[in-house]
Amino acid sequence: MARYIGPKSRIARRFGDPIFGADKVLSKRNFPPGQHGNNRRRKQSEYGAQLAEKQKAKYTYGVLERQFRNLFDKAAKSDGITGEVLLQSLESRLDNVVYRLGIAPSRAAARQLVGHKHIIVDGAVVNIPSYAVKPGQVIGVREKAKSLETIDAALAGFNHSKYPWLEWDDNTKSGKYLHRPERADIPENIKEQLIVELYSKQ
Repeated sequence: MARYIGPKSRIARRFGDPIFGADKVLSKRNFPPGQHGNNRRRKQSEYGAQLAEKQKAKYTYGVLERQFRNLFDKAAKSDGITGEVLLQSLESRLDNVVYRLGIAPSRAAARQLVGHKHIIVDGAVVNIPSYAVKPGQVIGVREKAKSLETIDAALAGFNHSKYPWLEWDDNTKSGKYLHRPERADIPENIKEQLIVELYSKQ
């Protein structure tokens, strides 16, 4: 799951949601993939809906089942609404923050930049995509990576005011993680309560 390299449009069609970004295939074929995808299907069960929501969240953020379960367990023990805390934890992953800052065009690309040691946190190289960024930390591009075309292309025209929990400095090509995002500010179309209900049964 964390390194899914298969056809992304197929996954997006399964959930009926462009979870990997704008998708021309999904807009043209907005029904599930497969030979019988366009046929009428039986009504989805409650468990099926809950499981699908968890799978969608895992694909969206590129997280493995064990990682996802660990994040949920921590969220369940934390103060606050479990589902909201879970999404906040996913949003706090370094690869996701790099993506939200516009340094990379996708989470997969952000994960690659982190893994190749192009990203620094508070001035130190961090190459762990799942690193949990804390409020107040500054995420930037390593000096020798600032000239990379992929980074320049991603930043070109990017609207840095989209996410109120992040602050961007164009001169240093770095951003500050101000605070954990409110649920209303997280744009992902995920029904986190279904995930909570699913894990509560296990």
